[in-house]
Amino acid sequence: MQQSTIKSAAFALLVLTMTTVQTHRAHAEPEQPPSLLLDGRPLAFAAQPVIENGVSYVPVRPIFEAEGAKVSWDEQTRSVTATKADTLITYRLGDSMAYKNGEKQPLATPGKLMNGFSMVPLRFVSELLGNVVQWHAYDRSISISSVHTFETEITYGVNLRSEPGSETEASVVRMLPRGQRIHVIRDVDAKWLEVQTEDGKIGFMSAKPKYSDYASPELAMKQADALIAFGSSFIGTHYEFGAATDQTDAFDCSSFVKRVFGEVLGIELPRISYDQAKEGQEVKLADLRKGDLLFFGARGLDIGHVGIYAGDGKILHTYSDKLGVHIEAFDGQWKDRFVTARRVF
Repeated sequence: MQQSTIKSAAFALLVLTMTTVQTHRAHAEPEQPPSLLLDGRPLAFAAQPVIENGVSYVPVRPIFEAEGAKVSWDEQTRSVTATKADTLITYRLGDSMAYKNGEKQPLATPGKLMNGFSMVPLRFVSELLGNVVQWHAYDRSISISSVHTFETEITYGVNLRSEPGSETEASVVRMLPRGQRIHVIRDVDAKWLEVQTEDGKIGFMSAKPKYSDYASPELAMKQADALIAFGSSFIGTHYEFGAATDQTDAFDCSSFVKRVFGEVLGIELPRISYDQAKEGQEVKLADLRKGDLLFFGARGLDIGHVGIYAGDGKILHTYSDKLGVHIEAFDGQWKDRFVTARRVF
């Protein structure tokens, strides 16, 4: 009986200790405020956004101004008047109703004073101005899009996802079919775009060239960096003429290029360098960009070798068992044997 009592006391002490530690951690690690992005650009205010009961609050004047409205604030009545184009919005802090061009607009949650700042629900402000708002749980960010043009066309069916990653099917929102038009909000990285659909949804889709006609210098540079980084992961890999394309323990020049472009960008190049030289568009030496393909005469052929321009006057390629995959200067024999350069993304 005494032993049972001791065990019970020990268990209670353990539970109390764990609870104390958890409580301490909760206090030591407060939840970070979400980040805000307007048309892909970070917003920073003197008062940080606050999430309360699932509602994102932001300072009233700065958010209206950031979204392109002219604002006047009456401190005595704590009222804001905001105008943008033909839209006039009036609101008094604490009220559950605002007015847009004289018409009542109910708020699910009224604005209020928080930490000394006049704060209002972000979604309410943005949607009154005709903008689209999306909460991204994966990185605790809020994306606002004020653009209403859809300049990009889907060229191959692709998934719209709730986060920039394809690891789980749970992130799939729906399929974007070929021919649908979208607006690209930003290049997240070399692999992903944040986009807005015509029906007002914001999500993420693959940045691989096959899926849309979108292009930007910033994305091209990110993708070129990704190409060189992936290709460089094979530095020293054995050279084998005629290497099979389904292996990575040995390459020849064209199987290496084919592997790198296929893996990183989903671009399926032909197997042979001569045929690869027919892809994309020709580029002058003076206009070379990282990621361009360089073709050379070799083995008595007009085009018998290919490499990837690595920037800074260097080539990433493979052609000998001694060197394997490597980076070297684009000069000397390579300038003498150079035939053409092609850009495929």
